[in-house]
Amino acid sequence: MRRIKVWDIPVRLFHWSIVVLIAAAWTTQEFNKMEWHMRVGYAILALLLFRIVWGFAGSDTARFVRFLKSPAAALRHLARLRRREPDREIGHNAAGGWMVLLMLALLGVQAGTGLFSNDDSATDGPLMHLIGKDQSDRLSHIHALNFNLILAVVVLHVLAITAYAVLKRQNLVRPMLTGTKELPAGTAAPRLVSPLWAAVTLAAAAGAVAWLVNL
Repeated sequence: MRRIKVWDIPVRLFHWSIVVLIAAAWTTQEFNKMEWHMRVGYAILALLLFRIVWGFAGSDTARFVRFLKSPAAALRHLARLRRREPDREIGHNAAGGWMVLLMLALLGVQAGTGLFSNDDSATDGPLMHLIGKDQSDRLSHIHALNFNLILAVVVLHVLAITAYAVLKRQNLVRPMLTGTKELPAGTAAPRLVSPLWAAVTLAAAAGAVAWLVNL
């Protein structure tokens, strides 16, 4: 066995930043800090744009083509959940890959609808002026419902991590913190792209969001 670097810094920073931003989105909404709520939404949207690009041009373990397996493969993986065995996955497992895709889709819906939403008070999304009030109200309703779905998926994600720790004795959190995983000595290390390219990609994504919200 040897320690292999499986997660690059950009993917790990994205993961933990999204955790913080989801909590911040809930907090700013609950305490009616809507100006900060919108800023949090812009940050989430910029990170999503970055992650989509990184999913095609980033490190091996970040690429969608590497971790998205068939639904049948995901079901076969879940069928072995109660089997105690060492973790041999280099990146996301077959079920985890679909969880990632689901969360990205829900966050995309949340950030997208937020751009056109309103709270029937003093706060309007930056693109609300492009659509009518009725359409904005419908998107605002979707925005509220979708956040509940995001919270449900977060709870499911935490339960899955706990199940892996208890049933399979696999720690899925540590590799996302350290970037490394203990794997058989013959395992080929994934190709990791320079964080410099990630910084350039993130800057471009942030620029795109800044342009979008000022239309």
